Amino acid sequence: MNDYELIDHTADIGIKAYGDDFSEAFAHAAKGMFDIITDSSQIESKGEYQIDLSADDLEQLLVDWLDELLYLQGAENLVFGKFSVTVDEEKNKISATVSGEEFDTDKHKIGMEIKAVTYHMLEVHQGNPCFVKVLFDV
Repeated sequence: MNDYELIDHTADIGIKAYGDDFSEAFAHAAKGMFDIITDSSQIESKGEYQIDLSADDLEQLLVDWLDELLYLQGAENLVFGKFSVTVDEEKNKISATVSGEEFDTDKHKIGMEIKAVTYHMLEVHQGNPCFVKVLFDV
């Protein structure tokens, strides 16, 4: 099973990310997002950020999680390649440590610019495997 797969959609791009649980699926969704932005295999773990979020439901938690990473990418010029994620499904909370570095055009491939995480076709599915699906406005 792949960690994630890309979804083409008219003027957008999305991912369907898999995992044994939501913690793994959310981590794979973040990895997929950064693979769209750049080649995440080239990202070194030079710095860490702690992210703690809560939401009304898991769908909103997924959007908030990816929005927070997208904010750090845009505002701080950071890219991330390593994600240690714990999702508390009962409380709709996420606690994550993300590792990465400043984006460097000499080192990192320029991919697509993601403008926003959308709610269109948003899906969070419990099962074996768990999966999440999200589209990005590019």
